[in-house]
This record gives sequence, C-alpha cells and structure tokens, in this order.
Amino acid sequence: MRGGLGRETKPLVQGHAAGSPSPNSMLRVLLSAQASAARLSGLLLFPPVQPFCLGSSKWGDRPPGGAPHAAPVQGLQRLLEQARSPGELLRWLGQNPTKVRAHHYPVALRRLGQLLGSQPRPPPVEQATLQDLSQLIIRHCPSFDVHTIHTCLHLAVLLGFPSDGPLVCALQRERRLRLPPKPPPPLQPVLRGGQRLEAALSCPHFLQHPQQRLIRSLAEARPEELTPHVMVLLAQHLARHRLREPRLLEAIAHFLVVQEGQLNSKVVQKLVLPFGRLNYFPLEQQFMPCLERILAREAGVAPLATVNILMSLCQLQCLPFRALHFVFSPGFISHISGTPHALIVRRYLSLLDTAVELELPGYRGPRLPQRLQVPIFPQPLITDRARCKYSHKDIVAEGLRQLLGEERYRQDLTVPPGYCTDFLLCVSSSGAVLPVRTQDPFLPYPPRSCPQGQAASQPTTQDAAQRVVLMLRERWHFCRDSRVLLGSRALRERHLGLLGYQLLPLPFEELESQRGLPQLKSYLRQKLQALGLRWGPEGG
Repeated sequence: MRGGLGRETKPLVQGHAAGSPSPNSMLRVLLSAQASAARLSGLLLFPPVQPFCLGSSKWGDRPPGGAPHAAPVQGLQRLLEQARSPGELLRWLGQNPTKVRAHHYPVALRRLGQLLGSQPRPPPVEQATLQDLSQLIIRHCPSFDVHTIHTCLHLAVLLGFPSDGPLVCALQRERRLRLPPKPPPPLQPVLRGGQRLEAALSCPHFLQHPQQRLIRSLAEARPEELTPHVMVLLAQHLARHRLREPRLLEAIAHFLVVQEGQLNSKVVQKLVLPFGRLNYFPLEQQFMPCLERILAREAGVAPLATVNILMSLCQLQCLPFRALHFVFSPGFISHISGTPHALIVRRYLSLLDTAVELELPGYRGPRLPQRLQVPIFPQPLITDRARCKYSHKDIVAEGLRQLLGEERYRQDLTVPPGYCTDFLLCVSSSGAVLPVRTQDPFLPYPPRSCPQGQAASQPTTQDAAQRVVLMLRERWHFCRDSRVLLGSRALRERHLGLLGYQLLPLPFEELESQRGLPQLKSYLRQKLQALGLRWGPEGG
C-alpha cells in the first residue's frame, strides 16, 4: 500500500490524566461472564459503517491536488477492519491524517470491540494506546456530523468508557451543540384566584386530585375574579368527570343567584348542567326562584337553551309549571319545528311530557301532541356504547341464557315511551318466568289509571303478568367515588318504576365479585328467587 499508510509513526498523544480510571481495566471487565455477553453483543452486531455515508468533515475531505480519491480511503477502512491489535488500529489512524475521514473512527471503535470480544485470550491493550485513541477522537470530533457523533458515543459506551470520562463527555458536548436550540419558555404571568382556576380547568392533565385543587383555587379567588367563563368551565369540568363535590356545586348555585341579571339562558344552561347530571339539588334557597325568573325572561330568545335547562330540572324532579306551559304551547312548538335542532328538541319535549304524565298529576296545562312525540332513548346511551368492552352485559346475558333459556328474556328491548331496558322478563301471577314470545312484553303507555290507593308501580294489565327489568348498574352509572346514580340513570329507573315495571338492580360491585360464569349463574339464581320467580319444568 502506497501513500504512507504502511509507515509506523510515533503515537500522536502520550500519557494520560493522573487519577483517571484505567480504560484497560474497564475494557477487561467487559470480557467477564457477567458483562461481555450483554454489552459486547450489541457492539459486535452494530452494522458496519459505510464510507462517505456519514457526511463530510472539515478536515481531510480532499487530498492535496483537487478531486477526492476513494481508493486510499476505502483501503484505510479495510486496514482498520483487518487490524490484529489495538496498537495497529492506532497506527493506521495516526500515521497519515490526510487520509483519515470522520467515519473511520466508528470503524476503529467497532474493530476494537471485536478484538476484545471475539478471542478467548484477547491481546493486551496498553493504557497509553487507549488514551491516545481517545485523545485522537476528542481532537477531531468537532468536525464530525451528528450521525458520526451518535455512533461513536454509542460504541464508546458499549466499550465501557466511563460516562464521566473525557471521551464520552466530549462526544456528549458535541452532540448537544448539534441539537437545535430550545426557545426560552414564555414568561408565566402571575395568576390570581380566578385566573388560576381557569388555567387549571383548561389544562388537559388536570385529573389528579381535581376536587382539592378546584376548592383551593376557588377559595383563593376574589368575587370579581369569578367570571361567567370561569364558572362555566368549572361546571363543565364537574359534569364531565362526574365530580359530585357539594362545595363547588354550591358555589355555582350562589354565583347563579348573585349574577342573575347578567346571565343569559345560554350561559345558565351550562351552569345548571352539573346539577341534573350529578343528581344534586343545591341548598341555595333562591336557586329555583332564580331559574324560574330567568326562564320567564329568556324562554323565547333561546329555545334550545330553555329546553336544556328544563331537562336538568327534570332530572332533579322540580319542573316549573309556567315554563312547561311555554314550551308545550303551539307557538313554541311551531317555532322550533323549522330549526336545525328540531329533532333533539322534540326528543327533549317527549321526555318532559313523560315526566308530566308520570310525576306531575296536578299539571293542567298544554301537552306535547301525540303526533310529535318520538322515542326518548331508543338505544343504549353513548357512554354504554363507548365502554361496552368493560360492561357486564355480555356475561349476564350468557348467564341468563344458561339459567332460563333464550326464550324467557329479552335483551336491549325499548319499551314505551322510549326507554331501553337491559334485560326484561315476563312473569305470571304465580311467579313463573314465561316465554317472552307468548306475552306482550310492553306495559301500556300512558299507564292505565290506578284505583284509589293502588301503588303506581303495580301492574294493571288484564293478564296480571308482571314485567321484571334487570338493571345493570355499571361503575360509570354513578357519580365518581359515590353511590349516587347519575341523573339520567335515576330518571330512567324512576320512570320505569312508575310505568309498572319491577326493577331488579345488578350493582357493579356484586357483578365484579363473581369469579366465572358458574358463580354468576348462582348469583342470578339467588336474585331471581328472592323475587319469588320460578322457571324450568317446575316453573312452567
């Protein structure tokens, strides 16, 4: 090989820093049974570095005279890859700097690892040789590109060079210099109580201990800092996360009463939302009178907001007659018929009409015409569909199928006026579970008038067959960390009971405690027998 590649030269750097760890001893530790297999395997399997693939460097890119010569460079790489000792590696790198490129240093480090890991008795490595190789890389690493720096750093770590040693520190420093500078963080303004609350409610990670943070931020806020926007964010946060926190709900109710004159119905519907959803009626005595005044003032301005407010009050079982007169009036119904949200308003009005039928016997005002009534909840709610993989419905259905047979229950049946039931059974007066196909599974709606003193929940059908509804009470059907049903769930169970269906709740705690289908079948058998139900050959 010509061009000086074969001539021996004196090492470029002599000696090493006093007191520094011996690279020779560190590399020999890697060869022990505990360390070499894990770390050197990554080194030996590291893909070889191709010439000129790591970008150009500031030194030695072109030999004197102009155009680059690939042959000497490739020849040097072959010599490095075939070196028989660490000293020979250093000689090839140091004897002719004009032929060395940046990518030759990763090749040398990789070959060093192969020499130390591929032989039963590796050749001795002089400490000065390793120090010279380290100093040679440190001297030229400012000219490396990003990829070469990453490769050398990776190989140096695999070889056992100390993380606080000069080689690793120099490569890490050059890597940091190559990274794009981070923009300085924006100055955070000093936030007061209401602003801090708004910032917290707008943070997507605001999930850990939300009640305590909310209460603290609210307590530190001055009255003038609690704007409608802040309180709306608070109300939405409580409703979204099912947080039934009385102190915060009372604060919203008090704000609504104090700011009554400055609030329109579109803001009020958002402030009232958590009360209905969380099934919480506030202690604030002016809460209902305030809402009645707002509805009287704003009902004709925002029809959808008006109906939303009444929906929340319907869940709380406190519907103002005056507002019902207005939304059931022909003028209001005609006004909303041509709007984009006509269908959803008709569904809400159908639910309000059901509440009037079942819960307000003293109401004598207008009602929703039958031709405009639509099913209220004709299918499982969105939350149930979204969490179907966490639901117990499938395993309960299989338990009922094996226990009763497929013909003796119906799943997800929607009964008038539009409530979807989880499981429905038809039961004779003697307690026998009847085949559903032989019975009308629906109780009449509107329910037939009951004789004086008869409970509304008792059936009045001619066949005297009872309808039993098994109600799954999943974990998300309750307020968070509470045994209070959400308003929509409590409303459905209340109305089904008033319609004459006998309810059999199946709480999630009891369902989760059943280990496997045999235990679940035994649990369902006990539940049904506690109601006096019979099935099978002896049950008819």
